Amino acid sequence: MATKKRPRKHTVKASVSNIDLTKAGTSISLEVFADEEKLGTVELGRGSIRWYGRNKQKPTLIPWSRFSAWMDAE
Repeated sequence: MATKKRPRKHTVKASVSNIDLTKAGTSISLEVFADEEKLGTVELGRGSIRWYGRNKQKPTLIPWSRFSAWMDAE
């Protein structure tokens, strides 16, 4: 019996202004949606990751070293 495909819950839209992230101020922005409602924006930069919540103007900054430790923790 064939299984039904469930609709995707999450959607991510990318915005890349410059592929080379070696210069200060360059980043990759990812808008994250769940059920067509925006959860927030992730900016991947040279020095850190920034998370802007749905209606927030100030980001939560996560340095790459802390992000790495967080991902490696079990």
